[in-house]
Amino acid sequence: MNPLSVADARKHFSEVIDRSQTEAVFIERRGQRAAVVISPGQYERMLDALEEAEDATAFDVAMAEEGSNVPWAQVKADLGWA
Repeated sequence: MNPLSVADARKHFSEVIDRSQTEAVFIERRGQRAAVVISPGQYERMLDALEEAEDATAFDVAMAEEGSNVPWAQVKADLGWA
C-alpha cells in the first residue's frame, strides 16, 4: 500500500484504476493523504456496512427509549395489516 503523489497518480491514472480493483490506492499531496481510490464494489460494500451500522445504532436507541410497549396486534391493526 505505497501512496502515490498527485503527480504520479496523474501520470499513471489507468494503473491507479487497475490497482484500485484489488486494494485501496492512497494519493498524497505534500506528504499528506489527499484522496483514496477504491473499486466500485468495495465502495458499495462500505456503504452497505455503514448502513447496517447505522441501523443497529438506531435499533439500540429505540430499544433504550422509555415508554409503554405496543402489542404486535395493535401495530398490525394500526398499519392496516389485520
